[in-house]
Amino acid sequence: MVYWGLHYYDVKWLLLILFVLLAMRWLVIDAQGERYVVVVTLVCISGIVFFWGEKVGLRFYPVMVNAGFFILFTSSLFTSMSFVERLARLRESTVSEKAMAYMRQVTIAWSVFFVVNGTVATYTALWGSEEVWVLYNGLISYLLMGGLAGGEWLVRQRVKNG
Repeated sequence: MVYWGLHYYDVKWLLLILFVLLAMRWLVIDAQGERYVVVVTLVCISGIVFFWGEKVGLRFYPVMVNAGFFILFTSSLFTSMSFVERLARLRESTVSEKAMAYMRQVTIAWSVFFVVNGTVATYTALWGSEEVWVLYNGLISYLLMGGLAGGEWLVRQRVKNG
């Protein structure tokens, strides 16, 4: 969608749409951590746009999202309950010690993913062509995310049943 939009519309309009969507997202979410990610993303992209221009600001959106989620997941490792455990407790109120340790490891895995994914997103934003940026940030990163989520689900089934 962004690739198509870059060919037919001015970058300023795409950024405006992005800001409106982020603002709407901020209004409808309940989780304080997610709101923090939205605010950090808006502030950082605004700064990038101010200093380096609209096109770079738009290309840095995936970088900011990865950075926000990295902060969200990693900061939870310094609390009594990891982010993944918080999510799990929305469905189940009691969690075993073994499950808590496993969820902490999953939180670490996601934190590493966000660092690697954000690094590649930064590289494509700064030095990649528009096509490479769209391919990685619009397809490959989502496939990798789905692969990690699916792989974790398979491991979780084995841990639960084994």
